[in-house]
Amino acid sequence: KKKLKISGRELLSVPTQVFGLEQLQVLEMSPERESCLRYRMELLPQEIGHLRNLTCLYVDSNNLKKIPAEIGTLSCLERLTLSNNSLSSLPAEMGALQRLQSLHLANNSLTELPETLCQLRSLTFLDVSDNKIDTIPSSIRHLEKLETLLLLFNSLESLPEDVCLLRNLHTLWLGNNHLRSLPAAFGELVNLDWGYNYCSCNFEGNPLESPPPEVCSRGPEGIRDYFSSLRRI
Repeated sequence: KKKLKISGRELLSVPTQVFGLEQLQVLEMSPERESCLRYRMELLPQEIGHLRNLTCLYVDSNNLKKIPAEIGTLSCLERLTLSNNSLSSLPAEMGALQRLQSLHLANNSLTELPETLCQLRSLTFLDVSDNKIDTIPSSIRHLEKLETLLLLFNSLESLPEDVCLLRNLHTLWLGNNHLRSLPAAFGELVNLDWGYNYCSCNFEGNPLESPPPEVCSRGPEGIRDYFSSLRRI
């Protein structure tokens, strides 16, 4: 088997037989989204590291409290979904997942964006919405391929200038944080094309003062003009 879906309202653990499926590429242990169910698995076992050919691992909507360090041995992993769990931290070994392109961590209890995630050079999609994150490390600049960054419903009070180096960003959602200002170079994120697709950049629910929301709605040119005028004063 190369693809396996394990389901059940009372799912508490991974059957041991799964770890003998060395050719497994896709392992899904998440309820269907439209079902509104939540499984009960609290621990992803260390033996997950035996599945070296996994490219996709779906473990959304469980009750995971910890991810084992052995996750870092899954060198073929391209997609990892851990949203809707009870994670407060991530293992440093996740930085070894150099093929990872899509990482879903929404609705957990993370208080920081771990430095280890900023080592994932192939990442194009990162969702850490609905956590308790209050700072973004400057090392985020290393995610040069990142196209989608979702940071809604966190506790961010500022963004590092290094976010402005993510020139491949097409979608950046910052709604419902505590942002009062944006970095001066924010207008350089021209691929957000706010003028044509406002939903590609979202600031709603922030007490923005510099630049004010009406300036942000004008897109990158409006933001650049705003900061240029401040420098002339």
